[in-house]
Amino acid sequence: MNHQEKPTKDNLTELMEFVLLGFADMPHCQWFLFGLFLIIYIIILMSNGTIFLITKMDPALQSPMYFFLSNFSFLETCYVSATLPRMLLNLGTQRRRISVVACATQMCLVLIFGGTECLLLAVMAYDRYVAICKPLHYPLVMNHRVCIQLVTGSWTIGIPIMTRLTYQIFSLPFCGSNQINHFFCDIPPILKLACGDVFANEMLVYTVAMLFVMVPFLLTLDSYSKIISVILKLPSATSRAKAFSTCSSHLMVVVVFFGSGIITYLRPSSRHSEKIDKVLSLFYTILTPMFNPMIYSLRNKDVIMALRKLLCK
Repeated sequence: MNHQEKPTKDNLTELMEFVLLGFADMPHCQWFLFGLFLIIYIIILMSNGTIFLITKMDPALQSPMYFFLSNFSFLETCYVSATLPRMLLNLGTQRRRISVVACATQMCLVLIFGGTECLLLAVMAYDRYVAICKPLHYPLVMNHRVCIQLVTGSWTIGIPIMTRLTYQIFSLPFCGSNQINHFFCDIPPILKLACGDVFANEMLVYTVAMLFVMVPFLLTLDSYSKIISVILKLPSATSRAKAFSTCSSHLMVVVVFFGSGIITYLRPSSRHSEKIDKVLSLFYTILTPMFNPMIYSLRNKDVIMALRKLLCK
């Protein structure tokens, strides 16, 4: 890892704000990007809001799977709302300045919601594993109390850790440029602006990423591998094809979300590319939240039926 020389106190200045460059390198596309991301944001809010509403209102959607889906939909809304409104504001007004406190708050929220999503995806995969591989034990294993504990743990376990990580990063001295070549306050571009030795902070980031990204990813893959082994034993070719279609779409979303996060946070700092980081961030902060409702819910017959009932009222 490359570490900067530690400057003298005279060269250090206390930064009061940063500048989020975002997509400033595309000056002629600002309004196009504003319109595109606004449409995406509206789609995410409407689709996840609809799923959250029908899973709470429809009596037929009160199983553990839909309990997890309702939490997942609410989480996705929170997750994109931590980045997209600020991005839209910057694109619309061209005022890209953000205070240090606002930047730290945004980073903390993105980390908390991102970590929660990693854990919740692992929980949802485990739920499907028990339902498909151990159907007779499903009502006992995934009872209401266990579901509450799993969701509560997913939401809360990361709060103190991500808050501490954010505090550690923003406790670093910053000097020189205050320009963040990103569309939100993410860890890699912020660490690039820090002065002195950031090795301890990088090790902390790697440790947290291993716990909240890599471990849930491996657990999720383990659940799906066991599900696939059961699917392969199904006697009907039609049943196998249908099950594979659902399972493969879930796996695709999981791999894109976790893969982009793993590359971003577990890659050596010397290999970070600002342009690649921005593209990867679009995948795990915007694109997967947009496709998740279609993959996890809107292809589900029970959800479609509940949606029709809601629209017919």
